[in-house]
Amino acid sequence: MHDRIRTRARRQIPAVGRILDALGHCDLPRPIIVDLVRRKLSEIRAQRSVPEFESIMVLVRRSLDELRASRLQPIINGTGIVIHTNFGRAALPHYAICALNEIGSGYSNLEYDIAAGARGQRASYVEGALALLCKAEAATVVNNCAAALVLIVRHFTETKTEVVISRGELVQIGGGFRIGEIIEATGAKLREVGATNKTTINDYARAIGPNTAIILKVHRSNFFMSGFAESASTEEIGALARKKRVPFVEDLGSGAVVPTEELGIADHEPTPVEALKRGADLVCFSGDKLFGGPQAGIIVGKKRLIVALKREPLFRALRCDKLSLSALQATADLHLNQRTGEIPTLALLQISEDQLSARAAAICDQLSERCPGLHVTSGRGTGKTGGGTLPKSNLPSVTIDIVPKNSSLPDFAATLRAWNPPVIGYVAGDRFKLDLRTIFPHQDGLLIRAISAAFSEVA
Repeated sequence: MHDRIRTRARRQIPAVGRILDALGHCDLPRPIIVDLVRRKLSEIRAQRSVPEFESIMVLVRRSLDELRASRLQPIINGTGIVIHTNFGRAALPHYAICALNEIGSGYSNLEYDIAAGARGQRASYVEGALALLCKAEAATVVNNCAAALVLIVRHFTETKTEVVISRGELVQIGGGFRIGEIIEATGAKLREVGATNKTTINDYARAIGPNTAIILKVHRSNFFMSGFAESASTEEIGALARKKRVPFVEDLGSGAVVPTEELGIADHEPTPVEALKRGADLVCFSGDKLFGGPQAGIIVGKKRLIVALKREPLFRALRCDKLSLSALQATADLHLNQRTGEIPTLALLQISEDQLSARAAAICDQLSERCPGLHVTSGRGTGKTGGGTLPKSNLPSVTIDIVPKNSSLPDFAATLRAWNPPVIGYVAGDRFKLDLRTIFPHQDGLLIRAISAAFSEVA
């Protein structure tokens, strides 16, 4: 019986070619479309009944839309979160984009010494620039901060296996990864000290023994403790590490090179310069957070330790490619030349409410003209630095507030997400909000067209 049903279903299922003809032109590569169609037809064959051809086409088109939406593409970020991990973290400076185009479109001296006319060292310029910027003896770069931590721990635990770390610093980072699990993946053993809320310098002192490889301090960049809490300072740990002759490494994570007070943010984020001055032997941090560049794991500190890290076989697997290095080099140059206003992440953090209010008024006026009946007003918002940085700091901001009449808030949000480029906002109370702090001024026109189209669709 089942065999007869399956045979009849096979006869009724349309051919791949017929579906492709019905789809017409599509901006996805043909092999990807053919593969998707075949998979959908296979799913239909597993069913007892075959839907009508029109229903099959609806299913295929919806699947193509979902596939198309999964491609890497620009979006308009109206969430108010400046360093949004889901949205690619730091937006690159124009200077870095020019460098990417120049280096990526042809050959380069990636590992070639032009003066000597022979093989050269990769990343020598950017390493020198980063060392100078962080007032360190030396610097190097790998592909992200987690990789930097893995490389450091792997190197120091070759002969001794214990990594001393406070229980209050075993943080979880994006994607569910935990610092402790990353360390243990290298083969090292965690020597947890103190309590979740209190770790004193005596806790570290008692834990250090003949099998201690390093002391690791992890900056709580994505959360904070208050109340009955205490942590040993970098100066205290640095002094203890020197006395015990144990390497001391600090993972700063967010990598603020510019003092956050200069950005108008009240809370202070420790800088690599400060950490090294206070006693850390090595400091690692991300390139795509408050540094404002591409994804990278930057390591700065004592020259002999940096040289040793670069000799590790694992370094070859974790190193950056030419595009990351070119963008990082350009961003480091902007910092050194004190042109931080050209770094989008830092510029977005410093936009005044008056500037945002003026843009909001202009946008609302245009939308009122284009979309009679659309309830749109200027509102208040609270931005965040994001990316696991400055968790206590809120950025007063200005929003575009929309109350759709003929659509639910989730449906209106979904309509904007389906626009090209997708517009991402959030629902608060009884309205849909778009925070202008994270929408670039050159995107205002696109935003107006997207909202107008969404209004027309649901009107």
